[in-house]
Amino acid sequence: MNRQQKEQAVSELREDLDGVAVVVVTDYCGLDVAKIVELRRQLRAASVDYRVVKNTLAKLAIEGTDMEFLSDHLQGPVALAWSSDDPVAPAKVLSKFIKENEQLEIKAGYLAGKELDLAGIKALAELPSMDELRAKFLSVLNGPAQQFVTVTTQVPKNFLLVIKQKSEQGA
Repeated sequence: MNRQQKEQAVSELREDLDGVAVVVVTDYCGLDVAKIVELRRQLRAASVDYRVVKNTLAKLAIEGTDMEFLSDHLQGPVALAWSSDDPVAPAKVLSKFIKENEQLEIKAGYLAGKELDLAGIKALAELPSMDELRAKFLSVLNGPAQQFVTVTTQVPKNFLLVIKQKSEQGA
């Protein structure tokens, strides 16, 4: 890789990481190609970017940003997982994958300017995803309307039941 290619790789990585909510640093050593392909497939399905990076280039890309502390964890074979859409998705997918493939190791993470250790990433993985939160919010909004419809339909129904019972008693 010549100097121009390195500069381009650094600027692309810096651009990709600019404005992301969460970044997770992983050590993929020990995973075979099939498992890495499966991990990438699962991450892609969750709209998570996953890239194997050269440590020196990654350090240059995050230099001067609020995720510069990740430089300490960029040693050995590492890959970065990040998402701009759902801050919980990388932690969820990686934690689930680690349960079946212990060779993958989470080294550190970044969430909105703060460093995350392994316990913090596990806690993040237990949070509901954005889709789950949206569904819960919509059910909260929809609840009163459903109850109103139920109550208003019960009045005519009860009235008709009373009339039916009166007609059966009179007959």
